[in-house]
Amino acid sequence: MATPAVSIDPFTSASDLIRALRAKQVSPPELLEMYLARIERYNSTLNAIVIPNTEQARGRARQVEPGPSGGALEGLPLTIKDCIVVGGLRATAGVEELRDNIPEKDGPVAARVLGAGAVLIGKTNVPPNAGDWQADNPIFGRTVNPWDHARTPGGSTGGGSAALAAGLTALEFGSDIGGSIRVPAAFCGLYGHRPSDSAVPRSGHVPGPPVPRPGGIMGVQGPLARSAEDLELAMDVIVGPEPGEDQWKLELPPARAESLSGLRVAMLPPLDWLPVDDSVLAAMDQVATAASRAGARVESVQPELDWKALLNTYRALLAVYIFAALPPEEKASMAALMEANGDEMERGTIRGLRATATDYLGFEVEREHFRRAYARFFHEWDVLVAPITIGPAFEHTTLPWTQRTVPVNGKPVPYGMQIVPPALATLPGLPATAFPVLRTEVGGKQLPIGLQAIGPYLEDRTPIRFAALMEREIGGFVAPAGYEQ
Repeated sequence: MATPAVSIDPFTSASDLIRALRAKQVSPPELLEMYLARIERYNSTLNAIVIPNTEQARGRARQVEPGPSGGALEGLPLTIKDCIVVGGLRATAGVEELRDNIPEKDGPVAARVLGAGAVLIGKTNVPPNAGDWQADNPIFGRTVNPWDHARTPGGSTGGGSAALAAGLTALEFGSDIGGSIRVPAAFCGLYGHRPSDSAVPRSGHVPGPPVPRPGGIMGVQGPLARSAEDLELAMDVIVGPEPGEDQWKLELPPARAESLSGLRVAMLPPLDWLPVDDSVLAAMDQVATAASRAGARVESVQPELDWKALLNTYRALLAVYIFAALPPEEKASMAALMEANGDEMERGTIRGLRATATDYLGFEVEREHFRRAYARFFHEWDVLVAPITIGPAFEHTTLPWTQRTVPVNGKPVPYGMQIVPPALATLPGLPATAFPVLRTEVGGKQLPIGLQAIGPYLEDRTPIRFAALMEREIGGFVAPAGYEQ
């Protein structure tokens, strides 16, 4: 039986493009030129793809041969975040001292993506050291959100999310420790998956140690896409142990159910201390209603744990990693300043700045308690649906971090509060899939609102499947106005 023809345009899913390539409905060079034309038309305004790989991509597209014996991504044009190491291309992390940093070899994630036959268009923009929910740095400048150029596309995989939403690439690979995959996905109306801790190699990322297992946790590399099916396609390519650990392999178990009628869906109750925009709450209601109507068991329920305590431990561990290279006197000064400001949300950061080796081990014990609470929870529930942002994409800001705010229902909220929703899955190292739900009007512009589905450890296919099932019920990616053609 002949393969049904696929309608090909810049927003066709990566999975459908692979099917079209294998059926010889389009050639790799033709597909690449379609995206290069989009880049020529839109990238100068968006500033999303900042390290081009055009001629190498053209050469690669002429060489690959999609078909039954080809790789899973054979002939697919895609992009990779600046921070992910690709041999022969710059990895700047958006900081001046790495402006000319050109690694010689691919990191493991890039090696697996390219080894699967992908055609790398280029690398995408990030904030300095991948440390913001924006994508603006002194080397390449600012990336804008295709839904509203006055707003951030999110960060740190901001260039990648803007490129995907505008139809400049078929797939993106990014990284996430503070929501850097999931937040940009939500801000741009996309899908993004934060893999389970250790399911994908951590090495091959800047910033980060060059060795495979430096002792760090929480940071992961993973995909962003325009469909949930594409996330699973990408995960199948990159999942597995660090290079050299040939003694074991990882096979992610199947999703717990193939229909919503077989899923037990927990909806996170509102946290009375976390301001959340009404548009996000409306998205929660819409998902609960749609899932229940489709036969899922849906309740407002959460794991038996203290969210403030979880956040405190998360920020402590994050501070240990981020500020590890600072001299002790600078850490002490920062901690004293934060303490003087009296911000309760910074207590965890202060703990991390003042941490001894013994303290660090204690943080790891605290983390394990939260992991066990989640494990008990997922004996009864399959996914936990929660906000991934506290509101829609915010306007670009260059204010010092401590002076920044974001609007929630028209009122300013401290900028750092945005770390709370990502931390719910990051600290325990759980898989979490961001997915689009609705659009809200802000300042005369339509802005996307997304949520995250958190799943059991190493059961990444379950939250991805939930996102795919919700796509059928409420719709999925929609191209931003002005980029549809």
